[in-house]
Amino acid sequence: MNSIYAPANQQDLSLDEFWMPFTANRQFRDRPRLLESAEGMYYTDVEGRQVIDGTSGLWCCNAGHGRKEIAEAVSKQISKMDFAPTFQMGHPLPFQLAERLVEIAPEGLNRVFFTNSGSESVDTALKIALAYHRARGEGTRTRLIGRELGYHGVGFGGISVGGMVNNRKAFGVQLPGVDHLPHTLDLERNAFTRGLPKHGVEYADHLERLVNLHGAENIAAVIVEPMSGSAGVILPPQGYLKRLREITEKHGILLIFDEVITGFGRVGSPFASQRWEVTPDIMTTAKGLTNGAIPMGAVFASDQIQDAFMHGPEGIIELFHGYTYSGHPVAAAAALATLDIYARDGLLTRIRDLEIYWQEGLHSLQGLPNVIDIRNTGMVGAVHLASRDGAPGKRGYDVFEGCFWSGLMVRNSGDIIAMAPPLIVEKSHIDQIINTLGDVIKRTP
Repeated sequence: MNSIYAPANQQDLSLDEFWMPFTANRQFRDRPRLLESAEGMYYTDVEGRQVIDGTSGLWCCNAGHGRKEIAEAVSKQISKMDFAPTFQMGHPLPFQLAERLVEIAPEGLNRVFFTNSGSESVDTALKIALAYHRARGEGTRTRLIGRELGYHGVGFGGISVGGMVNNRKAFGVQLPGVDHLPHTLDLERNAFTRGLPKHGVEYADHLERLVNLHGAENIAAVIVEPMSGSAGVILPPQGYLKRLREITEKHGILLIFDEVITGFGRVGSPFASQRWEVTPDIMTTAKGLTNGAIPMGAVFASDQIQDAFMHGPEGIIELFHGYTYSGHPVAAAAALATLDIYARDGLLTRIRDLEIYWQEGLHSLQGLPNVIDIRNTGMVGAVHLASRDGAPGKRGYDVFEGCFWSGLMVRNSGDIIAMAPPLIVEKSHIDQIINTLGDVIKRTP
C-alpha cells in the first residue's frame, strides 16, 4: 500500500483500479501523465519535470497553486470541526461565506444555496426554477431550454440541457420537455476575431421560435454558459446575451447563467454577467470558489426567486432539496480564504491589464499549419485546428500530449486547444505558453 507521505514512483504504481473520468483509460496507461506537486504557475510531475499550468488545473485554480492561506484555513477548520449538518441545523461559516459572496455578485442576486460541484449547482438551479413557477401558480412551466454545445455538468439534468453529444448519447432517455437553442460558433463569419465576435446576435432570436412552438406558459427557464468553455471557448456574439435577457423577461421565463467556468475573475470581472452587463435570475458557480482546493459550488438567486417559496406555515420546509455536504465547514473555510486572496491581490479584475497581451500572443499563432481559428476573451483562449480526414480529434489530442511532454498543460476538446491560465499569470508565463504551443503545433502533422 502506498502512502501519500511516501508517493510511489511510476514504476510501482498500479493503474488498473482507478477508473479515470473523461479519459481514454487504455491510452493513458500506455504513457501516464502523473502530477505530484504544484506551486504558483507550475505543476511538477512524478519524474521531477516542471509543467506550466495553462488551464488553471481544470478551470478552477484561479489563484494558482500552493496557496498556504487556504491550506492553513482548511487545517484549522478540520481540526476544530470536521463536519456539521445544515439540515435543520447550522454553523457560522456558510452564513459568513454567503454574505461575502453576495458582496461581489451581480446586483440583485442576494441568495446563495451551497452545493459540492458545478454539476450539482446546475441540477439545483433547474429544480429551483421548476419549483419557483409552481410556487407562483404557474405549474405548466416545466420545459427547459439549453443550447447546442453547452456543457452543464454530468447529472441527468445537466446532460439533458447540455448539448455535447458524447456526454449524452450513451445514457438513454434524459429529462423530458427539453429543447435547445443553436450554438453560436460561426467560423465562416467570425474566424480569428479578437474578443467577442461581431456576428451572431440573431442566434438569440431562435428563442422566440421555441416560444412560438411550445408556448411561453410552458417554458420554465433558459440555461446558457455566458462563454461555453468545455466545448472549446465558444464566445457570445456582441449583444447576444442582452437579447436573451430581453426575450426571457418579455415571456416570464427565468434566465440561468452557468458561470462555473467564467466565475471568479476569468473574464476580467468577478462574474461574466458583470463584464457583459447582463444579470440572470439564477447563476451557478463552483471551481474557482475554493480555488479548486475543496469541492464546493454555489447557486445564486434573486430575492424574488426565494421570496416565492416563503409562504404558508413557517414550520414547513420551503424547498425539499439539498446535499449532505451543502455548506460543508471545511469547504466554506477554503472558500473564505480564497475570497481573501482574490480581494487582497485584486485577482477578480487583474487580467484586464493583461488580456490584450494574452490576445496578441494567441493571435500570433495565426498562419501556423492547420490553425483555422483563434478565439479569446479575458484570460481564456482557444486555438481551433483542422481535423484530420477520418480522425476527428486526433490532431488535437496529439497537440495536447505534445504540449505536456514539452512542459505545458493545455486542454483539448476534439481538435480545439483550450487555455485558461491562473489569474496570477505574468507576461513571461504567457510567452512560455504561446511559444511552447506554437512549437508543438508546428511539429504536429
